[in-house]
Amino acid sequence: MRNQALACLVLLMCVALSGVARAGTVRDLVRFKGQGESLLQGYGLVIGLENTGDSAKEAALALPLAKVLEHNGVNLGTPRVTDPKSKSVAMVLVTCTVPPAGARADDKLDVWVSTIGSATSLAGGQLFITALKGPRPGDPTVWAVAEGTLELEGTSKTRAKVRGGARMVEDILMPEVGDEFDLIIDQPFAGWASATQIAVAINARAMPGGPAVAKAIDERTVRVTIPPAERGDKAGFLADVLSADVTLGELDLPATIIYNAKRGSIIVDGDVAIGPVAITHANLAVTTLMPQPQATAQNPRVETERWATMAPGARASEKARLSDLMAAFKALDIPTTEQIAVLEMLHKMGKLQAKMIVD
Repeated sequence: MRNQALACLVLLMCVALSGVARAGTVRDLVRFKGQGESLLQGYGLVIGLENTGDSAKEAALALPLAKVLEHNGVNLGTPRVTDPKSKSVAMVLVTCTVPPAGARADDKLDVWVSTIGSATSLAGGQLFITALKGPRPGDPTVWAVAEGTLELEGTSKTRAKVRGGARMVEDILMPEVGDEFDLIIDQPFAGWASATQIAVAINARAMPGGPAVAKAIDERTVRVTIPPAERGDKAGFLADVLSADVTLGELDLPATIIYNAKRGSIIVDGDVAIGPVAITHANLAVTTLMPQPQATAQNPRVETERWATMAPGARASEKARLSDLMAAFKALDIPTTEQIAVLEMLHKMGKLQAKMIVD
């Protein structure tokens, strides 16, 4: 067999990033105070499993199954599982995250489903109708109802997603924005320089040449006062505030890498350097060393078909940059999960000269 460890050898390359986003407006950096994500949860059943569900002997499974059947006109008397050999059903916890802007009745949101019994796989399962309530114990309000076909993500077989599986049945509204409000800067961008620059950007966009309407309160808070003349068109004023351009280079932030697992995105802020290193992960080898390896008596079958080269040019004496590595990832079509695994190894070795945040 060919040496797969060298099949995807990466020689860093300076090109545009793949899957990397750079914040450019106030909206990308802040949220309104009092407006945050809401969590919904519920207990439900996944049906239609092919002998991978919970054991039919589990007492905790019998009662909810009996309730479902009773609701549909089938009364079994004492709760029990009718087929003791059946493993077609699994008990699950269902969770849903409502975005900071809230949600209206009939909106559809993704839900996550996780096993809590002995089920070994949710593959091919269907989430049965499940009521979703708030996280507070005893809260009787049903905010959403979830159901739908499960999709496994990643390597876990006991955790799955239902895309658009939750249908809101009640509105979840955020507090109304007043004539004076606070913007809370997201943690990765927090700092006095950030708060100051965001306030400057808002003043330049919302009130060009006029009196300041925004001021930095602390490292994470910018307070904005809507001028009396603008209060009749509050929506338009807020749109100007949130669309104000902010240059990340002016925020005086350390080089930062943020990985959002839910979105599968990598956000890079700053010109991140990489020290001399060679790493092998799965079938991927990463090195800053030159030149391209050649077949030898010890390694006669080095695979070089998938190769990303680097033309040193004027940068031959400089350190490799993270943008080079990300471009090589793009050229070789490396999945985001594998990219972050390599970045974590580089960070642990002290070769990645940046702050790393896994969100």
